Amino acid sequence: MTEEILVNVTPRETRVAVVENGMLQELHIERGWRRGVVGNIYKGRVQRVMPGMQAAFIDIGLERAAFLHAGDIVKPATVVDAASGEDAPLPPQPTRPITELLRDGQDIIVQVVKDPIGGKGARLTTQLSIPSRYLVLLPRTRVVGVSARIEDEAERARLKHIVSSLSPAGAQHGYIVRTNAEGQPDEAIEEDIAYLSRVWTLIEENSKTAKVGERVYEDLSLPMRAVRDLLRRDVEKVKVDSRETCDRLKAFAAQYMPGLNEKIEHYAGARPIFDLYGVEDEIQRALEKQVPLKSGGYLVIDQTEAMTTIDVNTGSFLGQRNLEETVYRTNLEAAQSVARQLRLRNLGGIIIIDFIDMTDAEHKRQVLRQLEKALARDHAKTTVYDFSPLGLVEMTRKRTTESLQRQLSEPCHECSGRGSLKTPETVTYEIFRDVVRQVRQFEAQRLLVIASPKVVARITDEESAAVAELEEFLGKSIRFQSDEQYSQEQFDVVLL
Repeated sequence: MTEEILVNVTPRETRVAVVENGMLQELHIERGWRRGVVGNIYKGRVQRVMPGMQAAFIDIGLERAAFLHAGDIVKPATVVDAASGEDAPLPPQPTRPITELLRDGQDIIVQVVKDPIGGKGARLTTQLSIPSRYLVLLPRTRVVGVSARIEDEAERARLKHIVSSLSPAGAQHGYIVRTNAEGQPDEAIEEDIAYLSRVWTLIEENSKTAKVGERVYEDLSLPMRAVRDLLRRDVEKVKVDSRETCDRLKAFAAQYMPGLNEKIEHYAGARPIFDLYGVEDEIQRALEKQVPLKSGGYLVIDQTEAMTTIDVNTGSFLGQRNLEETVYRTNLEAAQSVARQLRLRNLGGIIIIDFIDMTDAEHKRQVLRQLEKALARDHAKTTVYDFSPLGLVEMTRKRTTESLQRQLSEPCHECSGRGSLKTPETVTYEIFRDVVRQVRQFEAQRLLVIASPKVVARITDEESAAVAELEEFLGKSIRFQSDEQYSQEQFDVVLL
């Protein structure tokens, strides 16, 4: 499998695409005026403690107050490896009442773990973590954990010993060894520990002088994070269409990941780099609800506030043997496609997959295995459950930023995000009811109705008899005027 990372830089937007075997798998976007805040550390102030929710709202200088749960103040049972999404076990501690932990007006240092999404504010934690290439620094702890994605026990023990022996004497810090550390020499780990020590010293100094709402630490820019988190030895190339950004990435990689900086190269082609790899077309397709499968089947993806549902259909695929075999082949292909779409669209939270019904238990096991195998390359943590009695597969996927659709799109102004419009017939009868309401409430000799061309065309054509009856019933004349600026559901009744 060949993997390339493409970096497209423009003055106000930076995009990073992960391409495997020529096919887009992930897309990360950062816009200058709306950079994500995950990983940033702020000096905040407690606005309101809510004992009933075991949480508090914190002012960190963002548009909406951020949310801090009591469980994110005391040490949790696990710490997530920021690179792989895997968990490294830590001793559990009970959650104390929020009123014992915080008080209104208290100043507090917090880190953002989830960007503001939809109408929700950012999610915070006081358990700070600072990522580097191979490690995650956990200030004020003494734990050394290793990502669960490093499966070799001898390698896990080696890495844990290296980190424990290289930790600065007397430092009250813990570390999580990230997936990227597998196979790395002592010197590379030591460089990371020194780097993290310098960063933490700077954070402590900034925290003492910062005002409420000020940022005391900012995570790296998107291109830097992409190199830090995504560049591995099996990545073939990192192509950057900006000479300045390319030089910075090379210098960054040379310092923190020697040997891999040679994989970074400047793309100077006349054709836009995303066009060259078909990425722009893939982005457009990722905003559509329907996803075609090579077999002729298709997926229908619906993203709502509560969850994402994915429906699998056979479409035009008829198969060559029998219905069960056709369904099985379609579901196998769909499992791979679902895993890719989740990464590409950055869909998270609860996900319900409605595979086509199968009667063979072995077929169900194979489809589930195919889904889990395809999800193995996902950087986000995923949990997949068995088929439910209704034939649905429930799963969760950890996500800290908005989905691709919500980053690039907004609710339809015509339908207010419903995804559908009232028919001209429905709007026509709403107009008739409103005309009666207006005449009974106000005195007027004539009425003018302004509406969209489609609605006016229906009224003057198919509903002309109804209009005549309404005029006779009210004893008023009604004139209709179309306006291109009116949406299909919009109309005004003017009294003359």
